[in-house]
Amino acid sequence: MNAATILPCAMAFAVMAAAVCGNEVPIEQVQRALQKAADHPRLLWSKDAEKQLQFRLESDLASKAIYQAIQAQADKILLQKPIEHIKIGKRLLDKSRTCLNRTLTLSFVYRMTGDKKYMVRAEQEMLAAAAFSDWNPSHYLDTAEMTAALAIGYDWLYADLSPASRRLICQAILEKGIMPSFGEKEPGWVKTKMNWNQVCNGGLTLGALAIAEDEPELAAKTIARAVNGIPYVMNVYEPDGAYPEGPGYWSYGTSYNVLTIAALLSALHTDFELSSMNGFSKTGDYFLQMTGPTGLFFNYADCGQRKGSFPELFWLAKHYNHPDWLFNERAFLEQWTLPKSNKSGSPDGRFLPLLLIWTDSFDVSEKPRMVCWKADGSTPVAVLRSGWDKDAAYIAVKGGSPKGNHAHMDAGSFVFDLDGVRWAKDLGGQNYNRVEQMGISLFNMKQDSQRWLIMRYTNLWHNTLAVDGQLQCVDGNASIVHYADNQKVPQVILDLGSVYQGQLAGAFRSIELANARMVWIHDRLYGIDKDCVVRWSMVTQADIAIQSDGDAKLKKDGKTLAFAVRYLDDRKKAIPLKIWSAEPQSKLDEENPNTQILGFEIPVRAGGRIDYYVTLSTALQSEEKQNIPQDCPLPWPKEIGQK
Repeated sequence: MNAATILPCAMAFAVMAAAVCGNEVPIEQVQRALQKAADHPRLLWSKDAEKQLQFRLESDLASKAIYQAIQAQADKILLQKPIEHIKIGKRLLDKSRTCLNRTLTLSFVYRMTGDKKYMVRAEQEMLAAAAFSDWNPSHYLDTAEMTAALAIGYDWLYADLSPASRRLICQAILEKGIMPSFGEKEPGWVKTKMNWNQVCNGGLTLGALAIAEDEPELAAKTIARAVNGIPYVMNVYEPDGAYPEGPGYWSYGTSYNVLTIAALLSALHTDFELSSMNGFSKTGDYFLQMTGPTGLFFNYADCGQRKGSFPELFWLAKHYNHPDWLFNERAFLEQWTLPKSNKSGSPDGRFLPLLLIWTDSFDVSEKPRMVCWKADGSTPVAVLRSGWDKDAAYIAVKGGSPKGNHAHMDAGSFVFDLDGVRWAKDLGGQNYNRVEQMGISLFNMKQDSQRWLIMRYTNLWHNTLAVDGQLQCVDGNASIVHYADNQKVPQVILDLGSVYQGQLAGAFRSIELANARMVWIHDRLYGIDKDCVVRWSMVTQADIAIQSDGDAKLKKDGKTLAFAVRYLDDRKKAIPLKIWSAEPQSKLDEENPNTQILGFEIPVRAGGRIDYYVTLSTALQSEEKQNIPQDCPLPWPKEIGQK
């Protein structure tokens, strides 16, 4: 398949490489590529690239500092016992990731130093995993990550492993990694549109490439299945690069997607045009924009706050020639070039050595070409920001559906940064195992699911709306219906109506960046055939002081934010503010320290329409309040018929 095949699919928002567009990569093509496979080490890092990195460490301060941190981590691993087969709930994933971290780190340092102690300890780790009774194929993520761990170690240390060790590790990759995925029925993850596809197909592809000369038929079969299956999930990046599961799961899925492509290129000199997919080639924009000036993610869905390094982003920036995608990585890189006495923490991430392998230069000074940004797709998102400095205004908002993978009832929700403070936050996900041990069916996304008993998953604890205390409709899907950043006041409008089906006749949210110090959030709501009360919420860790009806002051980290809400057609009419607790409502809820929910409740009459706007600003003089025109000439969608 070539670019001419991909582009028409992209324009129709149905781009799917290979299998998805109906042109499967035949197994014979994979077999021909395997016949020309590179010698070991063939996965990700050739001998020539190894020498180039050793040379770079002599002159590049950042590379040397990061390498020293990795070697220090390897020295700590030398003192630790090899992993044991201990599950946490239904998962062995913790042990798989520990093995991957240790094997990759030790093998990397051995190749850089030639010191046998690192090779011997990596061999011990792999043999311990190889001796497990299984790699927990009932939760195949565990199996896939363990396969990746042994595949990289086996390939990188191939020449120095004893024949007996090579045989045992190869046999484990085959019997405990790859073979359990082949049965009478194809596993659901092979073509699913979520991170399992990327991780499972990716881990097994690494395993197949590592042992290809010993199992050529199975290797070809595994790789062919992967290159025809992964496009199904790569399609979710269309058309602008956004990832439906949020930036945290973007990192997980994309890291294995990149591993797959990079391993195919290094071993077979072809990626079967996977990297040509339109949305995937833009996804660095998404990850760049999902980080605010505070350094925190727009952490919607089951996503935590940002931390650590993201080697996959460095690969993407290099492969697609987008050094600006690395602009937010400055803080991480600066951390490792500080004097030793000023550093905090330790190197993290099981793929950290790949950061050095996938980077030619750590010059990340190029500012991004876009300030504001919007992405359509199954979970559309938009970002309005005033600039790229640390004190800039930044507001990010999302649409989508609560029934998406890892989704919350957060359609219409936003986060807001200003003056280096995260004023409006998202509480993120919870510990899966903790809730599952209570018997909760956590990943049932139906309307009556136990998932929605957890408060931080519901719209009541997000920066969005709740009608008469009801939950959002999981079959709804909020869309971006207007976006403009080429004017004085950048704005985005979302249609939230379908997620409030049966609760409101219509619901629209407009967000506008009035200036570098002020944001407007304007909602237009239509009532059904009965009166209702709509609750507007904003989750914050700031101290809140309600000044009067409709006005409050928030303070955090020595900074102040003014909050004001007004009816559009009667600005003198009071809208009393309220503060709700974010304390756990049941044993299912986790603690939310120093967190409150600021907002208000507003009546919507049967068949009526209301407009109100919230202003968030560092300074709210009376003249600035009047900057919103009385008739508010926003490009609203066509008026909804009144009942």
